[in-house]
Amino acid sequence: MPSMFFCTGEIVSEHGLLFTNHHCGYGAVQKLSSDEHDYLKDGFWAKDYSEELPAPDMTASFLVRMEDVTKDVLGVVTDDMDYEDQVSAKRAKMKELEVAASENGKYYAMVKSFFEGNEYYMFVYKVYTDVRLVGVANASIGKFGGDTDNWMWPRHTGDFSIFRVYADKDGNPAAYSRDNVPLTPKHHLPISLDGVQKDDFTMIWGFPGSTERYMSSYGINYNVETFYPAIIDIFGTQLKVMEEYMKVDDHINLMYADNHAGLANTWKNFIGQCEMLRKNKVEERKVALEHDFTRWINANNKTEYKDALPNLRKAYQSLGEVAKYIYYPNFVAQAGPAGIAAQFAAYYQAYLEKDKDSQEMSLMILQSMNVDDLFAETDQQVEKKTFAEMLKTYKAAFKAEELPEIYNIIDKKFGGDIDAFADDVYANSIFGNAENIKAFLAKPNPKKIGKDYAYIMNTSMMEVIINAMPAYRNAMGAVSENDHVFVKGLREYYAATQPEKSLYPDANSTMRMSYGSVQDYMPADAVHYDYVCTANGILEKYVPGDFEFDAPKRLIDLIEKKDFGAYADENGELIVCFLSTNDITGGNSGSPIMNGKGELIGLAFDGNWEAMSGDVNFEPKLQRTINVDVRYVLFIIDKYAGATNLIDELDIRRSEPKPLRVEEEKI
Repeated sequence: MPSMFFCTGEIVSEHGLLFTNHHCGYGAVQKLSSDEHDYLKDGFWAKDYSEELPAPDMTASFLVRMEDVTKDVLGVVTDDMDYEDQVSAKRAKMKELEVAASENGKYYAMVKSFFEGNEYYMFVYKVYTDVRLVGVANASIGKFGGDTDNWMWPRHTGDFSIFRVYADKDGNPAAYSRDNVPLTPKHHLPISLDGVQKDDFTMIWGFPGSTERYMSSYGINYNVETFYPAIIDIFGTQLKVMEEYMKVDDHINLMYADNHAGLANTWKNFIGQCEMLRKNKVEERKVALEHDFTRWINANNKTEYKDALPNLRKAYQSLGEVAKYIYYPNFVAQAGPAGIAAQFAAYYQAYLEKDKDSQEMSLMILQSMNVDDLFAETDQQVEKKTFAEMLKTYKAAFKAEELPEIYNIIDKKFGGDIDAFADDVYANSIFGNAENIKAFLAKPNPKKIGKDYAYIMNTSMMEVIINAMPAYRNAMGAVSENDHVFVKGLREYYAATQPEKSLYPDANSTMRMSYGSVQDYMPADAVHYDYVCTANGILEKYVPGDFEFDAPKRLIDLIEKKDFGAYADENGELIVCFLSTNDITGGNSGSPIMNGKGELIGLAFDGNWEAMSGDVNFEPKLQRTINVDVRYVLFIIDKYAGATNLIDELDIRRSEPKPLRVEEEKI
């Protein structure tokens, strides 16, 4: 299941049963939940096919074939084209190839760039849209440790959920129907109960989303000093408000659960990348490589590549100067009523231009929309405080003379009180609530839009973006163009200087295989982390009633009694998670980790904090994949949830113990 949709999954039965991570199914489970049936809080286990729930927006895509189309795509590029023309020509060819390979909608095809546009491959998928929820543990199991434990080891999270893929009677993709049947796959993974030992071989297949292993030192500096800090600041503001209300209100917690999870994961990821890119001296190592590369260029008269690094330095310098004028206003302009007001911009602009036809068409579109949907899955007190705090965050990031027009209004009309401004907008703005919007659409007066504070807020933020956008686009274009040349040069450099070195392309949401082994690691002087953690750690971390470290009483009782059944290791302990040296990134979530026999031994779900720089530079001594042990998965399904119908469906294997050979004592 490719991560063009977000995660990876694996088929584990002849009846289309699919395992993936708990956090991968989180959004679907949240949408299926209600105050009466909160499956995030209480879990869900279908006892038979009839109880399985259609998962909203969930699809399962299977790779049918892949094809090298480099010659086709690059064949449309001519020497007289500038870079923008080259990009346009290649995109057109890629689209042509995708349309042809789709066979009138039978398949989903996409052409992907590799090595910064130096190679191209096409991937053809069969996409199944009838996917149903079969089982998921309580969030207190599937998300045990919350944001505190995210990216950390040891980890005691049962990060798995279970779905089933359905097809029509011929095994083809079909929209949801009661007549659909469970998919019969070409292959399903057997499951091993043998467990893991240090140095065991491991392999992971999946769809890693994005790495930047060929990023220049200038790009790293830009991310650490400019891009990541801005996103950390903005997302941190949103998360702080959400958590304030989520921790005390179950209804709000359910409503914002999926949004919070996505923001929190990115927020902490960027914090970790900032810290570890510095600590692991990744920029310095890139500088050393670039010095060697430059010497090779000069020694071999490789003039084609000589300007790439200087141009990247200039481009990233330009990005650093303009980026905050893009990121901050972009997010603030989307906040609450300001974001809704943007949908009325075309109608108001037609009014200003006295274009009656466009005005009538725009109004017709507005009057046909479902206003209540604009406020679905939101709570006004959360939204209003977020609205105010985002304005405060923006103000703190800029000099007074750089602030857009909306702050002059706040100063003049509200004495600089942003909270009072937010109260007024939510009460009186056309876009402050559903009732106000409905009243306006019933008796539209476009003149009022231009005086509306939410609309002024949106347009004043957009003005900042519009002014900065030409410089931003030019810089981004220069980065893309020169990255293409730089990576082309690097490949030639390595071929000439280190011919034994194999270069692999960056992750781009296409199928990859990563091999490694089960290993411990030492994150710091005198600190050693074992390669497994046990259920005893759940007892050690357990805090009754805590937002992140609560756990179900039944689980605690089973662990205290050591009632682990067939899922205990040779010492009678229950392994929850284990470490491996596999190279993964976002998109690999839910990927199967297998032994050398191709048997499932766990599900990959995270990386470790000390190697958060790994998307830019792989760290062999430090980098580890955190996997939930399949024995813990089966323990939760069987001993905790009692879903033995699912256990019976799986192909579970255990190696027979080898007999001990006793030689007869010679007389």
